[in-house]
Amino acid sequence: MLELVMVIVVLGIIAALAIPRMERDLKQEAADNILSAIRYTQHLALVDDKHKFDDPKWQIRFWHLYFGTCDSKKFYAVGSDDNMDGSDNGRVDSDESAVDPATGKLMWAHDGSACTSGTVTIDDLSPNIFIGKKYGVNTITPSGGCSNKYIGFDHLGRPYGSSFTNSNVPDNSGVLTSVCIFQFDMENGESFQISIQPETGYAQIVGQSES
Repeated sequence: MLELVMVIVVLGIIAALAIPRMERDLKQEAADNILSAIRYTQHLALVDDKHKFDDPKWQIRFWHLYFGTCDSKKFYAVGSDDNMDGSDNGRVDSDESAVDPATGKLMWAHDGSACTSGTVTIDDLSPNIFIGKKYGVNTITPSGGCSNKYIGFDHLGRPYGSSFTNSNVPDNSGVLTSVCIFQFDMENGESFQISIQPETGYAQIVGQSES
């Protein structure tokens, strides 16, 4: 009986140590996912030059990442407004979406009660973008150089925090002049931040210099 009690006590101690570790890992996984998506967006901007300098609306075509809500859960999407039809909230059509290199599926979802639209089905979408469902991210707050829930990059990798999504003049409107910070709050009460530096567009998890 004494041995059984000791085993139960040891298991209790292990469980008490393991549960917080699992929660930290969930936060870290969410932060790594979003950071990877931001860096992938910048990579697309560098290798796929979307500029049309002879068109006043050329900034609209920047590759960018934006955050939205569908089915009451947060998601992110990556795309380029290739046809330049304009959207001041950063949204693009599904055929203008980036493809997740890890899954081969669209990094896109439809804002609103449903996450899909038209011929796009849920099976066409990358599960990695659904940060609300997957990690419990329920609030996203931009600050600093970012006043909206999107970040874009030009052909030199320079970050843009606002205005470029509906620009009608070639004035580099929205280029970051100060550090952009996105804060992500989770259902379990934890939070983390990702910063994007002006000029270089270097993104990292705040407090993790090695990220």
